[in-house]
Amino acid sequence: MNGAVDLPLGQAELSFTAAGDARVRRSVLPSGVRVLSEQVPGSRSVTVGFWVAVGSRDEHHADAAHPATYGSTHFLEHLLFKGTSSRTALDIAISFDAVGGEHNALTAKEYTCYYAKVQDRDLPMAVEVLSDMFTSSLLDPVEFDNERGVILEELSMAGDDPADVANERFFEAVLGDHPLGRPIGGDPETIRAATREAVLAHYRANYRPQDLVVTVAGAVDHDRLVAELTGALTRHGWDLSVEGAPVERRDTGPARLAAGPALTVVARPTEQVNLLLGVPGLVATDDRRSTMSVLNAIFGSGMSSRLFQQVRERRGLAYAVYSFAPGYSDAGLFGMYAGCAPAKAGTVAALMRTELERVAEHGVTADELRRAGGQLAGASALALEDSDTRMSRLGRAELTLGEFADLDEALRRIALVTVDDVQALAADLVARPFSLVAVGATDEAALHGAVDEIAPRIDVA
Repeated sequence: MNGAVDLPLGQAELSFTAAGDARVRRSVLPSGVRVLSEQVPGSRSVTVGFWVAVGSRDEHHADAAHPATYGSTHFLEHLLFKGTSSRTALDIAISFDAVGGEHNALTAKEYTCYYAKVQDRDLPMAVEVLSDMFTSSLLDPVEFDNERGVILEELSMAGDDPADVANERFFEAVLGDHPLGRPIGGDPETIRAATREAVLAHYRANYRPQDLVVTVAGAVDHDRLVAELTGALTRHGWDLSVEGAPVERRDTGPARLAAGPALTVVARPTEQVNLLLGVPGLVATDDRRSTMSVLNAIFGSGMSSRLFQQVRERRGLAYAVYSFAPGYSDAGLFGMYAGCAPAKAGTVAALMRTELERVAEHGVTADELRRAGGQLAGASALALEDSDTRMSRLGRAELTLGEFADLDEALRRIALVTVDDVQALAADLVARPFSLVAVGATDEAALHGAVDEIAPRIDVA
């Protein structure tokens, strides 16, 4: 495989060999269902995922034509495990427990995925059960109210975790009123207000053949997979003879973001302050994503990174300190995290900002660049030992990127990154509006010095 492989929505069949002699195939069925598989030599397990490109960002207020759907995506994720016309919730659980398999789901900001990992011989069962859940969930009224309580407990658990609170407020601060800034799981108010009718309408509007992407990695035969999937979906009520085009991918043009608050303080009686400092980042399809990976590795990933060395090793100010750079279809973030004593919060925040400015002004060394390349190469190769990672890579390629890049192509792109590229990206980030979020036993006064270096706007919550 030389270079990335484009994944046009209108191309019915694709087949190619990826790094490590993995065989990748993709079929777009006449109904619009998309099926991608990666057959990995020597694998005895297989991971299968059922995806829809619907996440928390796709929810909306009530209007004349639609009920409010805030929190519905995450609510629905829970409900699909609660039973169908042919299986109870216990039946679904037993199906996987009886073969030592794993099954779960996740709701993200731009997609939802239901997945299972089993031995290769149990793939037909996994496809059958996931197909039943995906197409035929009852959304039983009693189960709906029971699960409302479960989700409220889940939100309470997250609300008791200062790191979770800081993360949610950080997205709100950096992304402002963009839908990506909203919490994935909704909030207690929206979950209490959710109705079965609204969640059912959300289900029917977004769980259709043209929305479904199935990705499978490991010990998989593509033709057999397509046959088993088609049979299962048909048995559970989908008419796959009706032709339909896959839903279009999201627009990847960068969104115009309204600057959020420079400072958000959430007072909590904790031993540590959870600090997050950052700026708007890059979209998932930006040509500089490889440069961002290298910058993140040098700056805040690993024990040799600049943040770790400056904040923890040289000054002993924090135990956990790192950077991160998620990218979405039309927005992204570059963030820095540290957990530290309240009295040190201002110092740590200023250090994080100063260190990024130092990269922007003076760049990085050739040795740092070489180490980052080695770190990324090793971490990527080790991650791909797991069929879960390969399955997720296929889903992300199909839903968001519109191309598949194997390990060799990813490493080729990283090898092209130069020290000048890293410095230029850091300079770009430093010029963007910073937001600082602090959760813990601190207040505005303790962080005022750091905020003065970030921006003149202060909003204490």
